[in-house]
Amino acid sequence: MMNKLLFSLIFCGACFVAGAQQKPNVIVILADDLGYGDVSSYGATKLHTPNIDRLAQSGLRFTNAHTTSATCTPSRYALLTGQYPWRKAGTDILPGDAALIIPTNITTLPKLFQRAGYATAIVGKWHLGLGNSVTKNWNEEIKPGPNEVGFDYSFIFPATADRVPTVFLQDRHVVALDTADPIQVDYQQPVGSDPTGKEQPELLKMKSSPNHGHNNTIVNGIGRIGYMKGGHTARWTDEEMPFTFLSKAKTFLEAHKSKPFFLYYALTEPHVPRMPGTMFKGKSGLGFRGDAILQLDWAVGELLKEVEALGLAKNTLIIFSSDNGPVLDDGYVDGAVTQLNGHRPAGPLRGGKYSAFEAGTRVPFLISWPQAIRPGVSSALVSQVDLLTSFSRLLNQSLPAGEAPDSEDLLGVFLGKTQKGRTLLIEHAGDAKNGSDTATALNTAFPPLTKSACILSLVRGDWKYIYPSDRPASNQLTGTETGSAPVPQLYNLKQDIGEKENVAAQYPEIVQEMEALLKKEVAGK
Repeated sequence: MMNKLLFSLIFCGACFVAGAQQKPNVIVILADDLGYGDVSSYGATKLHTPNIDRLAQSGLRFTNAHTTSATCTPSRYALLTGQYPWRKAGTDILPGDAALIIPTNITTLPKLFQRAGYATAIVGKWHLGLGNSVTKNWNEEIKPGPNEVGFDYSFIFPATADRVPTVFLQDRHVVALDTADPIQVDYQQPVGSDPTGKEQPELLKMKSSPNHGHNNTIVNGIGRIGYMKGGHTARWTDEEMPFTFLSKAKTFLEAHKSKPFFLYYALTEPHVPRMPGTMFKGKSGLGFRGDAILQLDWAVGELLKEVEALGLAKNTLIIFSSDNGPVLDDGYVDGAVTQLNGHRPAGPLRGGKYSAFEAGTRVPFLISWPQAIRPGVSSALVSQVDLLTSFSRLLNQSLPAGEAPDSEDLLGVFLGKTQKGRTLLIEHAGDAKNGSDTATALNTAFPPLTKSACILSLVRGDWKYIYPSDRPASNQLTGTETGSAPVPQLYNLKQDIGEKENVAAQYPEIVQEMEALLKKEVAGK
């Protein structure tokens, strides 16, 4: 009887018996701009992703899982802090020289694991700022950053692959920096004498689309956003990036195989610039974007092999997801549009990256833990913002009052014990221009979003309400529908997952109720 009780406690994640390690190792794999329909376990037929599918087959596949936001910086902020990003000014898509936006004195996801005795690491994309100000010396120790918010080890690039500086940082220092060739970065005006895509387009091996800003300093034959001088020996080659990140991740696993570890493996695929390794170029038949997804799937498979080789597979909890929805033309001419070949990156959903429609935030979300989770499918409403509070219960670590205010305890859902997910979820698209604070706007002038760059939506049960906004209906750079409209929008997602019919006029009482709920939720924390 006692053995059964102990097993039950372990299985439910409420606590762990003493003695041999019972705490699961945890790996969060986060893709970049991967859509709901980009994975074969979510319906893709033109692409086959067997390694990601292995996670779906061995664990839970969530069909109603969301990021908080339709773009990368804010959704990553929410994942690590348990807070909706629109509550905090300055959480828009960051330039490569931005200051750190995560406070160093709060509980973050990695800090939670540290307190529970875990070794923690981030390998891959960061994009949450570094240092205390925009002005920083890239040739010296750079902090605060990932190490100060809870990662014992970090191997990152600062922002996105299409932004300078195009270098790796390992634990506060640029990798392979030559002190005789110091780095300088500027997002306002040119620095140094390196060629730019605007002035010397003949040097580009990947052409850029007009008006996206990918015509500044050329690195590895690709124009970037922003200007960079120096650091030539430290600059990465795009084709080597996935292999470098994989090597660093595997090294971390090997070094910590005998104690619990938390690894945040933040890959860059299929974000632009899509320049996959030679072994993947042309493999998908869908242009470089499709090739990058196959490369992503391969990297996932290699990491799974490493976990298995170390004998850790049964007691390693692996989460796979994406930071936001898909985008095709995001600044480079890479075949993503012309070679789409019938592939549907968003699957049955409407919109994509930058959009308030479902494809902006509804993403693949898989959880595998062979020792404790039975394979299956969950339709529960969940969000990445819920990981912090859910893991706090799994690890038996309390959260200080007021921290992770928007994160809910969905441990039972994540372990497949219940289908009862969130009651409400606020989805966010667009930026808060000039550091405007959406929460303040909602509290002081309702309706506020008609004059805001931010679009908020509220999901409750089968209903989704999008608040009126005066933003353009289409993103001028990518062609993606923003989801903005000057009138309220209401969709029944159970009957109309593609958000084709706005039924607000038919259900004015539901619109009024959802509007009131949105205001209450935004003002309440």
